[in-house]
Amino acid sequence: MYKKTGFFLSILLIISGLASAQFKKGVRMVGANVGSLFFNAGTADVSFPAPTTGYTSKTSSFGVSIAPSMGWFISDNTAIGVLININPSNNKTTYEAGGNTYQEDKATIFNLGIGGFARNYFSSGSSSFKPFGQLSLNLGFSSQRTEGFFYGGSGSGAYKEVYDGKSSGGFFFNAALALGMTKMLNSHTGLDFYAGYNFSSNKHTYKTITQRDDGNNGSIDVTFEKNPTSNFSNHGVVLGVGFQIFLEPRK
Repeated sequence: MYKKTGFFLSILLIISGLASAQFKKGVRMVGANVGSLFFNAGTADVSFPAPTTGYTSKTSSFGVSIAPSMGWFISDNTAIGVLININPSNNKTTYEAGGNTYQEDKATIFNLGIGGFARNYFSSGSSSFKPFGQLSLNLGFSSQRTEGFFYGGSGSGAYKEVYDGKSSGGFFFNAALALGMTKMLNSHTGLDFYAGYNFSSNKHTYKTITQRDDGNNGSIDVTFEKNPTSNFSNHGVVLGVGFQIFLEPRK
């Protein structure tokens, strides 16, 4: 991870060497970025040679990443600042066979963190399009809630399991490098369009309660608890938009 961060910093230093002044030292930059916004819905049909029965899975997911920020220009083209990361998401997957849903899994995740960023503008001339490079790092707390059910067995051996889980002590870390452009609408406001690389890592420890109904007759026969821990890392490409307000230094 330290090697990746050092690589990002090197790129920004190179960009800085190519830069020419675009803004004045002391200007404040207030805005928000939408790093990702998605809604997905899909269906998969899985079949097997007879006599094995196939199944259909349906998945839907939604997520958004919003990062309000405030920065200050420490030179005529470079700004540093702080940002808050707000990232809610959820997904649902169901499995069906013979027209009946025999399994369903839901997960709701919420990340809240704080971090910092360094942005360097490197355009020249008086164009209203201002290219930039930006490095951002943030970390914080993560919570996750899971729930679902599963029908298994057949005949006298039929059963139903229902589970409900919640994470505790969740933690996440993000590092991102983006290249983009600010389209100045006037001397004080601009729209950001950017693309970049994002590395993320998170850790959750869960407490999951599962109740089993043997015979599927409405009564709980067995209750058991599980406490799994998950560590997850991800490398991805981010496309985003945002806005910025540029405020003159206070006198």
